[in-house]
Amino acid sequence: MSDIRRTPDTPDTPDTPDAPATVAESSELRADCGSCFGLCCVALPFSASADFAVDKPAGQPCTHLGDDFRCGIHQQLRPRGFPGCTVYDCFGAGQKVSQVTFGGVSWRQEPDTARRMFAVFPVMRQLHELLRHLAEAMALPAAHTLHAEISRLYDEIDALTHREPAALLDVEVPALRARVGDQLMRASALVRAEARPGRKKNRRGADLFGARLGGADLRGADLRGACLIAADLSAADLRAADLLGADLRDADLRGADLTGSIFVTQPQLRQAKGDTRTRLPRGLVRPAHWPA
Repeated sequence: MSDIRRTPDTPDTPDTPDAPATVAESSELRADCGSCFGLCCVALPFSASADFAVDKPAGQPCTHLGDDFRCGIHQQLRPRGFPGCTVYDCFGAGQKVSQVTFGGVSWRQEPDTARRMFAVFPVMRQLHELLRHLAEAMALPAAHTLHAEISRLYDEIDALTHREPAALLDVEVPALRARVGDQLMRASALVRAEARPGRKKNRRGADLFGARLGGADLRGADLRGACLIAADLSAADLRAADLLGADLRDADLRGADLTGSIFVTQPQLRQAKGDTRTRLPRGLVRPAHWPA
């Protein structure tokens, strides 16, 4: 993995450098590649496609992974045919598994742990993603009436991430995801109602592939799970829109305003197209491949 402690496409400074950190922006929920044993480069499979130049089965180290767990082509991932690596984010699961679950002992030091470590990593990644969304919900002023419930659920899931490997593999992630989804939906409704009282656009799960939405007023819209692949959202108003799970691959966000949009993640932005005029939610950073 990278020799810098940040995700592959992250620039040196956030879009809002003066904003104070929130729980959702904490280091525990951000990838720290320097503290990880290259787990995403080993545990996960990928197939030759537009995202990856070659096939690699799960459990086999990428040929570009060095002995020090650093990526040998980190600065050339996109031109070398590995854009899929630049949009991946473990939300801090990599360092949790490496340094906490397995106590800082790598799969190279103890080969017998490799299979368990690689099996635990995807579970931990899902739990950390849930924690990241819950942390954001706890920071939403409009959802203050839900903060106590959300906090309890956050603590419950956080406790699960500290279990032993065998116990982690027994975690019922789908059930947890359903519970978290319910809380996030309630928080979303409160945020969107405050941002845009009255009737709001409901595009949840909509097929908006290639849709022409340039300049559209999508304030407070429910776009969770929507397919926005290659959609034109240039100069669109997406303030306080719910983008949980929306597919933004190749979506045009140039000049769009995502201020206050909720549950959008860094990987979603890395898959989209933007520019210096694109206004981002607090805590997210401008992808390095976007034009200056």
